[in-house]
Amino acid sequence: MEKYSRTLFGACLCWFGVNLTLVQTEIALAEQAIMEEIVLGMGCFWGAEKRMSELPGVLDVESGFAGGDALRVGYQDVLAAERSLRVGEDVRRNHAEVVRVRFDPARVSLEEVLIRFWENHDPTQGNRQGNDLGSNYRSAIYYRNDSQRETALRTRDIYQQALTAAAYPTITTEILPLRNYNRAEDLHQDYLLKNPDGYCGLGGTGVAYPGTARQTVPDSATPLAPSAQPAQALNADQLTFARQLVVFEAEDCPWCKKFHAEILSDWQAAVPIAASLSPQPPHAGAMVWQLEKALFATPTIVLFEQGREVSRYTGYNGDKERFWQWLGYRLLDPEARRIAFEQGTEPAFAGSHLDEKRPGVFVDPITGAPLFRSDSKFESGSGWPSFFTPVEGAITLHPDHSHGMVRTEVRSASSGIHLGHVFDDGPPPTGKRYCINGNVLKFQPLQVTGEK
Repeated sequence: MEKYSRTLFGACLCWFGVNLTLVQTEIALAEQAIMEEIVLGMGCFWGAEKRMSELPGVLDVESGFAGGDALRVGYQDVLAAERSLRVGEDVRRNHAEVVRVRFDPARVSLEEVLIRFWENHDPTQGNRQGNDLGSNYRSAIYYRNDSQRETALRTRDIYQQALTAAAYPTITTEILPLRNYNRAEDLHQDYLLKNPDGYCGLGGTGVAYPGTARQTVPDSATPLAPSAQPAQALNADQLTFARQLVVFEAEDCPWCKKFHAEILSDWQAAVPIAASLSPQPPHAGAMVWQLEKALFATPTIVLFEQGREVSRYTGYNGDKERFWQWLGYRLLDPEARRIAFEQGTEPAFAGSHLDEKRPGVFVDPITGAPLFRSDSKFESGSGWPSFFTPVEGAITLHPDHSHGMVRTEVRSASSGIHLGHVFDDGPPPTGKRYCINGNVLKFQPLQVTGEK
């Protein structure tokens, strides 16, 4: 009887355990049934994971890889594939670093998740995000159904309107069905929780999604302290009403100091710039210049035209090229922008400065930094302004394999914009021909003074 009772008791425990497991499984399945997920690429997944997990209603964020041709990959596989792509050893599509965002649609909508996505990175940079370069850092939305696709496209188009108004280029985010998702290794999960001082590499444009009051403080900015005693605003009478840059900064802002050291200390651009410790716009008497919206972080660089804000750049992390690109999109005409930022070429004999022979210097049209002296210019007959030597330190050279050719690209060292190419058929003493698009040059004639 005792043996029978123990057996029966054991059988009851076993039955209870099995049913307890079934109940737990049913609960888990029920939770999954109400949970929605989408996969997003925002550059380095460490920062993306942190940013998306802070949104109320998000249940879990997982770092991973998706969108590539390989079925199974890890972190080192993705890095190796990117190296192979760069040298032409592989043509397969590489994976992007992504985060799988699981959220409760009863608490947060997919639209709100995507607003967080758009505002927390720069979706206009192509195969890069900040200082991270490569197709593995591309901006991406990988959807699971037609409804998600529709929401992704709709929010993209809405955010593009705000970016265009702020002088940002076209969104490059790829929006495709999810394929070949791989979870990243454990060391990449919750990385910034485990490494609070770790690299994040993620910052938004500072452009708010239309219809929201939400604003993101980039990792390259310091939140504006509301309790700080405001300093005196700039005197508008001492500024240039037609076009003026103002740097809104704070005394204890390390990013402001970095901006001063790397940008302001050698300012040569044609547009004037002034710094202000006040969060208020310039004013003079009853005339107050107009900010599009309140400041929320420093440094914020605002471009005013006719006393009204037309564009702003929030945060600075040392990416000088990105800052000059922002300014260039406001200062250059469409043809110059196409050449400068899309490696375009003007038609032969159609550009500016082809016949310019006055003493002077040709400068970067955005930064104002000297590029070529007029006494190094010669008539090449090519149809483009040609020089046999640049100003020392003014340019950088880069391999260019576009259009089935092997050439050497010339870029401005100060702004990073595309200028043209260099060839080995120039005159003495260098034997070089720097073939430069005239529409991305600005000429400053030599000021000659004499005594009577």
